[in-house]
Amino acid sequence: MKIRRILATAVAAAVTTPALLLSVTPAFADDKPAAQKQQLPSITELEKAVAAAEAAYDDAVAAESAARAALEAAMSDTSPLAVAAKAAEVAAADAASAKTDADQVVVDAKAAVDALPETATEEQKAAAATTLTKAEAAAVAAGEAKAAADAKVVEALDARDDERFAAARTRDQAQKATKAARAAMIAANEALSDAREWDGSDCFAEAKLTMALTGLPSTVAAGTKVNFNLRVTNGTDETMEKVLPFATIEATDRSGLKGIDDLVHLQWLSASSSTWKTVDNRNYMDAVGPLKAGAHADVKMRLTIDASAPAGNGVTFVGGDYFNDDGRICGSADFERYEFLIAAAGSKPGKVDDAKPGQVDDAKPGKTKPNTSDLKPQSGASASPVSGSLAATGSSSPTSQLALASGAALAIGAGAVFVARRRKAGSHA
Repeated sequence: MKIRRILATAVAAAVTTPALLLSVTPAFADDKPAAQKQQLPSITELEKAVAAAEAAYDDAVAAESAARAALEAAMSDTSPLAVAAKAAEVAAADAASAKTDADQVVVDAKAAVDALPETATEEQKAAAATTLTKAEAAAVAAGEAKAAADAKVVEALDARDDERFAAARTRDQAQKATKAARAAMIAANEALSDAREWDGSDCFAEAKLTMALTGLPSTVAAGTKVNFNLRVTNGTDETMEKVLPFATIEATDRSGLKGIDDLVHLQWLSASSSTWKTVDNRNYMDAVGPLKAGAHADVKMRLTIDASAPAGNGVTFVGGDYFNDDGRICGSADFERYEFLIAAAGSKPGKVDDAKPGQVDDAKPGKTKPNTSDLKPQSGASASPVSGSLAATGSSSPTSQLALASGAALAIGAGAVFVARRRKAGSHA
């Protein structure tokens, strides 16, 4: 089995890009996804990927530890901003007390004016009026000082709380980064382990075994479902006894930070049953075959997005392996990536183009280009449908075990796509 071998490249691409795992700010929001060339990596390349994954995990653990310490310091009453806020509160209390005293002096001065006897001299009346005027001016000044002190309290508390909020957010993102780095490390180690166990006999990446989605819209509104096909094409000049298609799907909100996989459901329909089966990112679909030279077969698929799903981004990867009676175990050379936008529930995307397959353009790193895999048989004749379409052979237990790591690797690769597209989620709200 070679699903892990093919997908190990996706692991390598992800784990050697620590910025995608350790970023705790949107600084990389406009970066392009790292190149993910779907080819069989060597043991040396996988060993380097494992080393990079382990280093990235160590960095993530250290970053999380630092973030926890920073949050603890920010929450402390002895932090500089907490101390400044406390001092501002004390100053505000003093200003309030001074304002109360000044108001009382005004009351006393008014009482003194009212208490002047009829026999009071002009000099006595003038002195009492002057005292009252001064008291009133002092009360106004005390009021202004109190207002200024109150404003400083608000400013100081906001600064303290902002620091605490930022520290808590950084801690949370560091925890997520550690979790992602650990998953990448596990996937890389499993890919290396599988590669060491596999002897590579008679196995190669067959560029003319292709998996292509047709009819998947480039924008799908939450609360709707769409039907489309996965076309499996044998473009070689020999029969493939059994082809096992594989698919996986991942989704995030527009920020690219929150996964919404549980709100996005990818299903397929077996030729032997009318019951839709859910793609679980771990198992092959039922086998297609025998698939003659130049023939193709279609697997019916359905995408359902829950109405509660936020606007965001989705990506589906498709690929597969084939097995012949002579013992050969081979597979498609590339896993195709189909990206689509998720529009908010109730929106009407209207007529949109189908999602297009994309591969990384070597000439322009970070730019995608349409897939140019040859979908025709070597004879030049157009591909013809295979009779019988899907064989109801089901999935064997070894395939389930192998595809388990494949799902993890694809999730990492999909994450790279989402982070790079955070600010390019489309116009459908």
